[in-house]
Amino acid sequence: MFDFSGKTAVVTGGTSGIGAAIAAAFEKAGAKTVAVGLPDFDVTDDAAVEELFVGLDRVDFLVNAAGVIRRDAEFEIPVFEQVLDINLTGAMRCCVAAKPKLATAGGAIVNIASMLTFFGGPRVPAYAASKGAIAQLTRSLAVAWAAEGIRVNAIAPGWIATPLTQSLQEDPARSAALLGRTPMGRWGKPEELAPLVLFLCSESASFMTGAVIPIDGGYSAA
Repeated sequence: MFDFSGKTAVVTGGTSGIGAAIAAAFEKAGAKTVAVGLPDFDVTDDAAVEELFVGLDRVDFLVNAAGVIRRDAEFEIPVFEQVLDINLTGAMRCCVAAKPKLATAGGAIVNIASMLTFFGGPRVPAYAASKGAIAQLTRSLAVAWAAEGIRVNAIAPGWIATPLTQSLQEDPARSAALLGRTPMGRWGKPEELAPLVLFLCSESASFMTGAVIPIDGGYSAA
């Protein structure tokens, strides 16, 4: 569907879950794909982030998929701060480090937001706060960097079957409640998110920037 031959895509959090599915889709589309994640790469490490992007010949696409959730523990301030540092500041670190090469390539950034960008999360105040902020970061960078040829968009996944949601999937009562709130009535698959990410990076989306697009089985429409 897309041909990214000769392009380079960087996917943080690209070694598992949503990020891994997106990285696989970029590879299938012909892009040189750099998928990084724990334990080898930490988005909270300024030096590691800088080293990653300095070491690349070019960067056409950046997908910020690195993220963490700490249910209930996020009411503790150190945990709250850690979640924000990974999910929000980590994305900003990567955007800033990648910016010079993205500008040279006329590239694109796709951030991973969440349905909790739009709804409160009673057990995950830090995660919800970070994902709400990702939407505003996406819009702000889209406006700030448009003149340099960099487009910045985000997707907002709903309930996706990944390691981050494993405990919820395995809890029959909780899973039933979540899927009962989702009009399509099932868990999403990571690979169902990848085509939209690739579209947002493609020339077909050349007039799109600052968009935050739900992929949630209708959750945000119900």
